[in-house]
Amino acid sequence: MTNPSAQTWDAVIIGAGHNGLVCAAYLARAGRRVLVLERRGVVGGAAVTEEFHPGFRNSVASYTVSLLQPKVIAELDLAAHGLRVVPRRINNFLPLDAGQYLLAGRGITQAEVRRFSVRDAERLPLYEQRLDVFADVLRALALQAPPNIGEGHWLQQLPALWRAARLGRQLQALDPALQQELLDLFTISAAEYLDRWFESDAIKALFGFDGVVGNYASPYAAGTAYVLLHHAFGESNGVKGAWGHAIGGMGAITQAMARSAIAAGASIRVDAGVASVLVENGRAVGVETLDGQRIRARAVVANVNPKLLYEQLLAPEQVPVATRDRMAQWRCGSGTFRMNVALSRLPDFSVLPGPGDHLTAGIIIAPSLDYMDRAWQDARAQGWSREPIVEMLIPSTLDDSLAPPGQHVASLFCQHVAPQLPEGRSWDDHREEVADLMIATVEKHAPGFAASVLGRQVLSPLDLERIFGLIGGDIFHGALSLNQLFSARPMLGQAEYRGALPGLFLCGSGAHPGGGVTGAPGHNAAQVILRG
Repeated sequence: MTNPSAQTWDAVIIGAGHNGLVCAAYLARAGRRVLVLERRGVVGGAAVTEEFHPGFRNSVASYTVSLLQPKVIAELDLAAHGLRVVPRRINNFLPLDAGQYLLAGRGITQAEVRRFSVRDAERLPLYEQRLDVFADVLRALALQAPPNIGEGHWLQQLPALWRAARLGRQLQALDPALQQELLDLFTISAAEYLDRWFESDAIKALFGFDGVVGNYASPYAAGTAYVLLHHAFGESNGVKGAWGHAIGGMGAITQAMARSAIAAGASIRVDAGVASVLVENGRAVGVETLDGQRIRARAVVANVNPKLLYEQLLAPEQVPVATRDRMAQWRCGSGTFRMNVALSRLPDFSVLPGPGDHLTAGIIIAPSLDYMDRAWQDARAQGWSREPIVEMLIPSTLDDSLAPPGQHVASLFCQHVAPQLPEGRSWDDHREEVADLMIATVEKHAPGFAASVLGRQVLSPLDLERIFGLIGGDIFHGALSLNQLFSARPMLGQAEYRGALPGLFLCGSGAHPGGGVTGAPGHNAAQVILRG
């Protein structure tokens, strides 16, 4: 076997998260010699499935399927490599106050909303149609490198200006009123946008949750309407806006990607963390691993948070001043606390008791926008919400490979918590206390839930950073705020997946179009690298 440190590769990719694997697969399919280096002992980054309690497996960090690009699924032939995605039978279930609840899913949402507001039910189809129009714009943009405006001689800018003009023509196809509304979606709050459409707290909570999920912000904060839209451009099994579950958990996605990349000729090494990027004469020429191996490559491709790349894998003097300054201001932190629990039985919700399709849904404990706002305010002041937002999924209702017969696993995606606790406190000292709070929050709506917990895995923002390199626990590799989107992701002059140094590229969620298990940054970066 050839020693990977004794040859020059066409590309070395730092990190075997899903975007790194996608990038590797496309490069290898084009005949490039590609080496992927992963610090952990398993590929997948944050999209992994692991046993966390004897006999119980679950998706450790990322936990649901919708944003994964159909083009990537098809071109990498992920189904042939073992990927199978099944739909939730109901998209969402919201236990509410006063014994009420709201269900959302294909063919049922309008009737459910009518129980709260006839006006909102009548407006719902137009809202969904309008969001579909805007989501189609994002779908088209997601697999394009954004214009790389802001660096070089004007002749060098011509390709970027051409792409900008082409984008302008795409947007011009919308009538002026829709152009204005799309601009509003990029700038205003989720609450303001939803207030234009609806009067019911329940339906605003349903859609408003998407404006704060993975986003350390109040739904009343400017820019959260875009995060809502970002979560609307997905699809599952050809159904726009639908959510699904990968049989075997999220690790099944990345295992299929790894098999696709290997079949195309890529090499992948685990337990092979990168200590630094090698730079010669101002150019990235390879990497040095934690065990001291030097591996040379014509392209160094970073599938990590750009802040981690520029502040930890490169020496300050190797990074241009403008990039150092940008990274000092790069905003990270999702306000996320992640748990997996092993259950002796299914939870029994007071507002909708017994088993049923609602238990296959994303179960959202956040009954109003005001509740979400208080959760954020509380976390900012005290470190974590006393009444947190919790989305619970029970994937074993769709996938019996995850738990022993008759038992179940649940994912708890909890907000808001401060990425760094105030007053110098450490998450290591408060992890279990906050985990107890999250269990108690579910218990309020499903009595007996706490007693059914057989074991649990608890990941604070600090744990997410230590294990997966998610700085501040940021699942998006950088906030999805207007100043960190599109050509400004990660910064003007680096929009086209090209890093601050020649030979350096970015293929992770810190590049366009941002976070979620999409595969889009990996796909787009590969196309740029192949163009040379």
